[in-house]
Amino acid sequence: MAENYITCQAEKGSINISEDVLVSMVRTAINEIDGVASLSNNAGTELAELLGIKSASKGLKVQIKDGVITVDTIIMVRYGCNVVSVAKEVQDKVTAAVESMTGMGSPVVNVHVSGVAFDK
Repeated sequence: MAENYITCQAEKGSINISEDVLVSMVRTAINEIDGVASLSNNAGTELAELLGIKSASKGLKVQIKDGVITVDTIIMVRYGCNVVSVAKEVQDKVTAAVESMTGMGSPVVNVHVSGVAFDK
């Protein structure tokens, strides 16, 4: 994944941000959301393979193509939380994190909910 970078030309040279850095930023933003139980699990394995995510346990894929950042994430929502509200909050927080940390325009954020996690 580290072969793709966001490159910004500045007057003193270029600035390159790796996809791995974006993945870390996105993971941190998602982990701060109350209704998200986890990123992916075994129930999301087939979905992860379809999206091209190599490890289903990561549940996250970031791509940079033609200057557009696309984020695909597979989450488990906590039981009792509104699924649509949690997914929308993931979209909002990930968008804000990517915009504020990269200075680039709005990313495309796709949230895939693979299941509901129950408290033990």
